[in-house]
Amino acid sequence: MPPGRKDAPGAAPSGYKASHVVFKKNAQMSKPSLWWRAAAHAGRRPFLAKRSALMRATRGFFESRGFVEVDPAILQVSPGNEAHISAFATELIAPDTSRSRLYLHSSPEFAAKKLLAAGEERLYCLTHVFRNRERGPLHHPEFMMLEWYRANAPYETLFQDCAELVAVAADATEARRLTYRGIDADPHAAPEILTVGEAFQRYADIDLLATYDATGSDRDLLARETQRIGLRVVEDDSWSDLFSKILSAKVEPHLGHGRATLLVDYPAPEAALARLKKDRRFAERFELYVCGIELANVFGELTDAAEQKRRFEAEMAERQRVYGESYPLDPEFLLALEAMPQACGIALGFDRLVMLATGATHIEQVIWTPVAEKGSPL
Repeated sequence: MPPGRKDAPGAAPSGYKASHVVFKKNAQMSKPSLWWRAAAHAGRRPFLAKRSALMRATRGFFESRGFVEVDPAILQVSPGNEAHISAFATELIAPDTSRSRLYLHSSPEFAAKKLLAAGEERLYCLTHVFRNRERGPLHHPEFMMLEWYRANAPYETLFQDCAELVAVAADATEARRLTYRGIDADPHAAPEILTVGEAFQRYADIDLLATYDATGSDRDLLARETQRIGLRVVEDDSWSDLFSKILSAKVEPHLGHGRATLLVDYPAPEAALARLKKDRRFAERFELYVCGIELANVFGELTDAAEQKRRFEAEMAERQRVYGESYPLDPEFLLALEAMPQACGIALGFDRLVMLATGATHIEQVIWTPVAEKGSPL
């Protein structure tokens, strides 16, 4: 589930939003990272052992609740259609030598929703996903996404799922507290529920609701507010760009301290693949934060294919403007939306959850075989 999709982190959703992304221009993968050297591996192995324990506990968590594990294909005709999530492309060569472009998926969302349309009611997947242009302490070009979906359930149902899974992660790894770089949280405490508007007022001193309504947004007003709090504004920043800058710099670092935070009532301009609420200023979208880290992105899933197509086209127009490229839409996904029941879904960055449960400070400490890159932290 994209922006950062859904994240955890991994947006976007969803999510792993562009505001978090670490870009390395002209990076050359000219030597291995040497993670396989015995001394390096010995230092990482305790983290990896707990990763395995958490993976087993995660599967038990969903199986005990009547979910079926699915294994979505990684090769897709579209990698997803979010402006700031970059894909890896490859080529399919048919027996008759005809060629077509495919992509490594950035999320299993499209495949999972097709399975909902096919009749599955509760499903989850633990799968590798791929995002280009991303690398840093919380980002890796190949990482593991945990996604799960409930058909015919309100998206608030996932509030409880998040709280319970955080506790399961701590219990599986024998962690009394979840930690990241000096910040900690009680994994068994009830999450704080905070609206995006409240968070912007509390941590950025900005009345976000004054900058948009159900009919549109006031980019210039938000730009003035962004400058007032000391953040840089450039001429081509959109309202959404400014929203992400403020969220990343001023709000997110404060979330999930002491206990998890559920950041709810996302603005309609940031709806992504979520449906709007009755108050059309807000989307049925929330994000899970722990220790200042965006861990998961959650949607009450949009099933209006025409509206989804409109949003995708707008996202790809923005991607073309910023990066000079865009990705195809998946026509079968749009058809599947018309047959899909009402549902809620979540994308959670599994590697980030492992980091919090083990106290790791870099994502490559908890990945068995990191992608080689010049200047690897290992």
